[in-house]
Amino acid sequence: MAIQWFPGHMHLTRKLIEERVKDIDVVIEVLDARIPGSSFNPLLQELTGHKPRMKLLNKQDVADPVQTQAWLDWYNAQPDTLAIAMDAEEVAPARRLVDTCRQLAPNRGGMAKPMRVLICGVPNVGKSTLINTMSGKKQAKAADEAGVTKDEQRIVLDHDFYLWDTPGMLWPRISIEQSGFNLAASGSVGRNAYDEELVALELLLILQRRYPQNLEDRFKLGLGAEKIQAMHDDELLEVIGRKRGCVMSGGRVNTQKAAEIVITDYRTHILGRITLETPQEFEQWAAVAVIADAERQAKKDALALTRKTGRKLRK
Repeated sequence: MAIQWFPGHMHLTRKLIEERVKDIDVVIEVLDARIPGSSFNPLLQELTGHKPRMKLLNKQDVADPVQTQAWLDWYNAQPDTLAIAMDAEEVAPARRLVDTCRQLAPNRGGMAKPMRVLICGVPNVGKSTLINTMSGKKQAKAADEAGVTKDEQRIVLDHDFYLWDTPGMLWPRISIEQSGFNLAASGSVGRNAYDEELVALELLLILQRRYPQNLEDRFKLGLGAEKIQAMHDDELLEVIGRKRGCVMSGGRVNTQKAAEIVITDYRTHILGRITLETPQEFEQWAAVAVIADAERQAKKDALALTRKTGRKLRK
C-alpha cells in the first residue's frame, strides 16, 4: 500500500491554484533533485498543463550529479518543458530565473502587462528558500519540514514581475508505491502518514544497491561495499543501530531509533550526494501503477454492477 497524505489545506490549495492559474503567464514547478520523478505532481500538471512551464530540480548540490543530468535530459526531451537544476540558496542562478521566465512569455512585461509567475511543488521541496533568494530578502517562511507554507503569497520581484507562492501540495492518491516511500524519506510527507522503520528499510534497499560505500563511510561498519550490498535490509538496520548505540536492555537494537538516524542522515545530506531514482526506474514504476489502477477500476466497476443488478432483482 502506497503512502498517502492529502490533508485539508491541500484541498484548499488545489482550488486556489485552479483559480489563480487562469491569470498566470508562467509556471515554475520545483522538484527535489534527489527524487525528480516522485516529486513531480500529476495534479499540478493537470491544473497548469496549458501554461509555459519550467521544471526546476532544486537541491542539485546534494543529489548525484550524474543522475541529475540524466533527469534533465529526460525532462527536456518532453514537449513544452524547460528543465534546469540549481541550489535555491545560490543567488545568481536564482535571480536568472526572472530572465528565463521572460523568455518563456515574451509578450508579457511592462506595467500594462506585468509578468505573473506561479511557483508550486510538493511540500518541503525548497520553494520558500528559492523565493527568498530570488527576492534578496526573507519574504516566505522556510523550514526543513512538510507543510510550513499554508497560504498563498504574492511577491513583487520587479516593477512588472509578480510571483505567487503556493503551499506545498501532493495529490489525492499516490499510485506509485515507491514514490510514496521516496517522498516520505525526503521529508515531503507529514510525519503521521508513514512508519519510519518501513521508510528507512526502503531507503536502505536503494542505498545498498547504489551507494554502499556511502553507508560504509558514514557508519564505519567495517564490512565493505560488497558485504553491505549482500545484507538483508533488516540486518543492515540492526548493524547500523548497534554502531550508533541504539541498544536497549538485553542487547536488543532499538530499530525505531536506528531508522530515525538513517532517515535524518539522508535528509541532512550527511550520507553524501544521493539520488533515489533514475528516469528508467520511474518509467517502470509508472507503468506498473497504470496496470494496477486499471485493475482497481475494473474491480470497482464490477462491484458497482453487481450491486446494481442485485437492487434490480430485489425489486
